[in-house]
Amino acid sequence: MLNDLKNKRVLVTGSSTGIGAAVAQGFARVGARVVVHYKSSAEEAASIVTAIQETGGEAHSVQGDVAKSEESNRIVEEAASLLGGLDVVINNAGAMVKRAPLAEVDDALYDDVLDCNVRSVIMISKAAVPHFERAGSGVIVNTSSIAARNGGGPGAGLYAGAKAFVGNITRNMAKELAGRKIRVNAVSPGVILTPFHERFSSPEWLEAMRKTIPMERIGSPEDCVGVFLFLASDTMSGYINGQTIEVNGGQYMP
Repeated sequence: MLNDLKNKRVLVTGSSTGIGAAVAQGFARVGARVVVHYKSSAEEAASIVTAIQETGGEAHSVQGDVAKSEESNRIVEEAASLLGGLDVVINNAGAMVKRAPLAEVDDALYDDVLDCNVRSVIMISKAAVPHFERAGSGVIVNTSSIAARNGGGPGAGLYAGAKAFVGNITRNMAKELAGRKIRVNAVSPGVILTPFHERFSSPEWLEAMRKTIPMERIGSPEDCVGVFLFLASDTMSGYINGQTIEVNGGQYMP
């Protein structure tokens, strides 16, 4: 049922580690041609590209800071040049930057969090639209977070708010771009064991979260791959637009 993804040209931002890396490899497994984007994790990105190539897939890497509009434009243009166009963009790059209670939020932190999580989605998508139009259609899948629904944990207010913005801009872009044959949806992961939680969450916090999940386990990046492929496939989800799909083991049920 995912045969329509074969040879699709896919850019996955923030795909050197974690969910993005698993998603990039997932697209490659179904025959898509993939660009792995990274900001600073060059070695990790090269490892993902090599892993895809060693299994017979096509993969390239592009470096850049999606928090900067001019960099987002360049990333998209380089990806399109490497692949000969674009069919799918996965806006996965994002970061909490650090946990900070309201009293410690300043302009610099605000800019860092909003630029990375919000500006990137808007500018990458904007740059991709002309390539989709040349291809005749396109798909955008944004990565939100369970934090967008529940407000996030301690010190994660900016991140949670930014991810809520992602959910809403997903709906707006879906309306605006549908007439150009471009579908826009989002995936909202719950507690997924990635470098994000290795950096920002203690083992004690993760165990407390595990106990709130009906499936009684923390998720893995691979648990998220299927829904990204599903939303990218016109055969599987061609009439799904403007939706956010939760992937959280039942921890949050909207």
